Amino acid sequence: MNKKLVALFLSICCLMFLAGTSFAAEDEVSQKDIENVVKALKDIKFNLLWYLSYMSGEGADVGGKAGDGEDRNKFSVKRGYFRFTKGLMPWMDAHMTFDVSQVSDDGSSLDGSVAVRIKYAYAKFKLPDAAIFTKPFMEVGIVHMPWLDFEEHINYYRLQDTMFVERNKTFNSADFGVTVVSLLGGEIDKEYQKKVNDKYPGRYGSMAFGVYNGGGYHASEKNENKVLEGRLTIRPLPDIVPGLQFSYFGLTGKGNKDTDPDWTTNLGFASFEHEYVVLTGQYYWGKGNQGGSDENDKDGYSIFTEIKPMNKFSIIGRYDKFDPNTDVDDNDNTRYIIGAAYHLDKLHKNMILLDYDSVNYEDSSKKDDKRIQLTLQVAL
Repeated sequence: MNKKLVALFLSICCLMFLAGTSFAAEDEVSQKDIENVVKALKDIKFNLLWYLSYMSGEGADVGGKAGDGEDRNKFSVKRGYFRFTKGLMPWMDAHMTFDVSQVSDDGSSLDGSVAVRIKYAYAKFKLPDAAIFTKPFMEVGIVHMPWLDFEEHINYYRLQDTMFVERNKTFNSADFGVTVVSLLGGEIDKEYQKKVNDKYPGRYGSMAFGVYNGGGYHASEKNENKVLEGRLTIRPLPDIVPGLQFSYFGLTGKGNKDTDPDWTTNLGFASFEHEYVVLTGQYYWGKGNQGGSDENDKDGYSIFTEIKPMNKFSIIGRYDKFDPNTDVDDNDNTRYIIGAAYHLDKLHKNMILLDYDSVNYEDSSKKDDKRIQLTLQVAL
């Protein structure tokens, strides 16, 4: 009997020992798994950006055709972005942005549905400083084109709608290719960056250039041409008027059709940024467009202002004049935008914008487009 009790006791002790060893091993494995997950998540950044709108009016900007004179109103997810960045090495990052939008295609069963596509997918190589070039880097893949990312970090009201040249279907903001970006002459002082703008903070300006397929991020390449693009921005008086910059953007190539239509763009841009006011003016002249739908000579100009009388409120205004064919009379369009924004937290982050947008067409067959719109920008 005693032998049986001793044997039973020893068996229980062995089982407890084995169980304890097993739990310890599981704890060790779990700890390693956690450490691996933490390591994998290191240097990862997630960002969200949404434009959620209600709009009412007539014409192209509320889902109709330009100058159709038909009343419409709707709720809309104008745009949504999910951004993911992972630092792979001190000199290399990987980036991807998913672009959420509503399909607009009357002939499709998908009309009005929400679609997701990739807008940016690139490797970013951080290059060493050299001479006047500060914090240079290169993007390879589906990348930023040189112009719109720069303008949209001066005019932060992309939630209202696209910028002047994109609004007139000249080109969009991303393409397959390679982009090189650099600040010039070091960085502007930290106080200016904190109070006014910390984007593209080159002391004497910045630059960007690249080569691209030419069709944009949501079109396949229809020809063998590659498009060359470049932007040069000069900040002439960094110690006296740090917010004053002058920019030139140029583009040359073929529109995205197998007929190789000519496509050129020239853009002169002046901007002034201050803690309480932003003012920009630009003049465009060129030929054709990204999609290759024509080879017309075009020109136009745009003026934008943001007045920031208080931390939580901004007033914006914009005036656009665009001629889609300088060889034809009475085909200009003129756009007027006025709006008021309430900033829910940081300036230009989470905010609400109420705006009125009107387009006057010189073409007598078209009625004026008009739209009133309330937009919530959600940013993380």
